[in-house]
Amino acid sequence: MKRHLKRMNAPKTWDMKRHGSKWVTRPLPGQSSLELGLPLNLVLRNYLQMAKTNHEVKYLLNNQEIKVDHTRRKELRFITGFMDTISIPLLKQNFRMLINKKGKLYLIPITDTESTIKPCKIIGKSLIGKRTQINLYDGKNIFVDKDSYKVGDSLVLELPSKKIKDILKLDKGSFIFLFKGKHRGDSGVVEKVGKDTLTYKNKSNDIIQTKKQYAFVIGKDKPVIKIE
Repeated sequence: MKRHLKRMNAPKTWDMKRHGSKWVTRPLPGQSSLELGLPLNLVLRNYLQMAKTNHEVKYLLNNQEIKVDHTRRKELRFITGFMDTISIPLLKQNFRMLINKKGKLYLIPITDTESTIKPCKIIGKSLIGKRTQINLYDGKNIFVDKDSYKVGDSLVLELPSKKIKDILKLDKGSFIFLFKGKHRGDSGVVEKVGKDTLTYKNKSNDIIQTKKQYAFVIGKDKPVIKIE
């Protein structure tokens, strides 16, 4: 596994200069795709501007608590992804990673309370023995005794325990955030759900049709997390 990749070949979702040094850190394989994730050193250097070099990043990670989804991380190549929370207790700051309408990953400041929850989209499920395994978009797998979940719904997890606090159904009246497609970064209330597509109304009262796979449910009629 190569440790670096060329800046010009880095995902377009990474908000950084494409010129200057030739290389940028390649994140380790993990819970997020390369397109929807960033190496932790890029988060601390370019986004939060807490360090100027990788040497300073290593010092921070080894000497201060830097938490992703309320779990301390020390690897500068650890991948932080869409909907992850980044917490820095020393500075009493918390952030969530989202994607904007320009297709760039960005960090939004959130409260301590909000940093303890994370919506996770269900992308698959399977029966193992007598229990159902729920597969989430960020690589998590959760066993449930009662199967009342559908692909496309979202679970609201408590961090770091991963306990299910709520289920958000992909249905009429649900509040969604678009994380892929030409409307990514947009959000609104679902008007109609079809087999492969759905229609939603955004805050500008525009009625838009998109693919169901691009929608991420984040509320029942309003978002349970801060998105702007």
